Amino acid sequence: MRTVRVLVVDDEPGIRDSLSGVLEDEGFSPDAVASGEECLTALQRQPYELVLLDIWLPGMDGLGTLERIQEIPPDDRPAVVVISGHGNIETAVKATKLGAFDFLEKPLTIQKVIVVAKNAIHQRRMELEIRSLRGDQATRILGDSVPMKALRQQLSLMAATNGRVLIYGESGTGKELVAQAIHALSNRSRDAFVEVNCAAIPEELIESELFGHRKGSFTGASEDKIGKFQRADGGTIFLDEVGDMSLKTQAKVLRVLEDQRVQPVGAHESIKVDARVIAATNKNLEEEIEKGNFREDLFYRLNVIPFYVPPLRERVEDIPVLADHFVSEFARAYGKKPKEFTPEAYQLLREYHWPGNVRELKNLMERIVIMNPQVRIDARHIPISPARRPAAERAAAEHSGSLQEVRETVEREYILRKLDDTKGNITRAAELLGLERSHLYRKMKSLGIGPKE
Repeated sequence: MRTVRVLVVDDEPGIRDSLSGVLEDEGFSPDAVASGEECLTALQRQPYELVLLDIWLPGMDGLGTLERIQEIPPDDRPAVVVISGHGNIETAVKATKLGAFDFLEKPLTIQKVIVVAKNAIHQRRMELEIRSLRGDQATRILGDSVPMKALRQQLSLMAATNGRVLIYGESGTGKELVAQAIHALSNRSRDAFVEVNCAAIPEELIESELFGHRKGSFTGASEDKIGKFQRADGGTIFLDEVGDMSLKTQAKVLRVLEDQRVQPVGAHESIKVDARVIAATNKNLEEEIEKGNFREDLFYRLNVIPFYVPPLRERVEDIPVLADHFVSEFARAYGKKPKEFTPEAYQLLREYHWPGNVRELKNLMERIVIMNPQVRIDARHIPISPARRPAAERAAAEHSGSLQEVRETVEREYILRKLDDTKGNITRAAELLGLERSHLYRKMKSLGIGPKE
């Protein structure tokens, strides 16, 4: 685990010492300086991932120091959290516009400092990853199937625009990856990519998360909070599972899209924002409109550029490529030997219905890497069964031939499953099938099932 270097900038020795002690207890590697000038000198000497920067400093103040920090190349630039004992919302907004991740008011609490520090570092690392993928991000959308080639072509055509995007697709298909690719290939890639999972935030908190709030505006609002739309100013905000947003919140989001302004909860004035909106849903929003669950006017505002991410079962030719990619990725991560799949293993992966889509495939590949010491992976080592989808249904879907062909497909799969249950013991499999051993042999031969299989 790499050391996380943090620089504390405050002219009060007590604050420097206490913050350094808290950070060190949490596993960070802190240094401390007393002025903006010393801060810039320290950043020239070595890289830091985070700077905790006081606003009121002798000489160059915190905002002036923050402006100078923004001149550092993005790959070396630390995340900055601004601290003030005399904070007001105007200062907080100005600091955020200058690139600060967050704004903390004194007196500081240990829990708040640690949570904000970890969030700032996580956000910085995510932005670095997105920047590193700029230019070839679309190629990370793996697969050579016709739908995926069309999706990559669509990405290359529209990513550089500011048009709003609505991404459709089942859970686990990779909608977030598409959103990140759009941002990374856009002219906004140097600014923040801010994600909001609309389904995961309680209804009573989602307005505060999206638009921010003022201190004292509701029970528990102990300090001002900057909302996600403001954090995404100049960049991109990704509204995941937008179909789960309440009608009340939908109305406020619609107003933001129309006016390009947000009004924090409890505030009397609105704030100008410029954020590209990308939304995603696993629901049919037109059906939700008919049911009265989604606003038609918001739908048309979001659905400027629609994207459809196909489920894995509609791009089965991509499964071997994805499986190899995930297995290689996890083998490196866990220090395991590279794995290779047999043709039978690939066939089993292609036959499975994948209700959890690419996310399910990725999780399965991680399990295989962890649990299987052998290098060669065959069908026996893959803990899935194509029986998750009825054999007759699969056969009918996959064959346009005669009734006899469909029947033979079903029989073959059923016999293979019984052979697998008995670990290849033909005598025992014949007993389970209610057949004579010799009859099963003949049936296997006629269906093209070898003894080893």
